Order: sequence, then C-alpha cells, then structure tokens
Amino acid sequence: MPQMTFVEQDGTERTVDAPVGLSVLEIAHKHDVDLEGACEGSLACATCHVVVDPAWADRLDAPTDDEEDMLDLAFGLEKTSRLGCQIVMTEALDGLVVRLPGKA
Repeated sequence: MPQMTFVEQDGTERTVDAPVGLSVLEIAHKHDVDLEGACEGSLACATCHVVVDPAWADRLDAPTDDEEDMLDLAFGLEKTSRLGCQIVMTEALDGLVVRLPGKA
C-alpha cells in the first residue's frame, strides 16, 4: 500500500498508509491528522488546504479552475498550495509529502 507523509504545523512528520483512491483529506481523517475539510470534500471551501512538497508538485494533475477559485480563499497560500480533497492517491504518488499550513 502506498504511503504519504503529513508535515504538521509544528514540523512533526507523520507517515501513514494512503489507500489508492482516497483523497488526501480522507487519508488525513482516517489517521486523525488535523485537516478540517468543512465541506467534506465537495469543493465548496478551502479548509483542507495543504502545501505540497515542491518535489511532488509537478507530479500532480493541474488544479481545476474551481479548485483555484477556492484556493483564493485559503490562508497562507503558497506556490504549491492545493486542496487535499482534490488530490487522489495513486500508486504513482507513493511517498507524497504535504505540509499543513499555519492557522489564521
């Protein structure tokens, strides 16, 4: 099974099992990682904002216009910011690293 690493706000790295077909948001919830996801992955908020490690950013599909619109609402936006609900785990993403941005 693929794995991914969450870098928490305090810098703690947490590597977890990441089942293929689940979103980063769903994986976070499965492992009690503090990633809100208020709209439950319906692309109606930006509370699952993560910052993808630059080494992984180009391996992801480009964000849709809807995702980019929601990201405009996120606090602490960075060049590799994405919504966790829009990144779906595949075998090719085994080892993915995302950082949880600071809170407003």
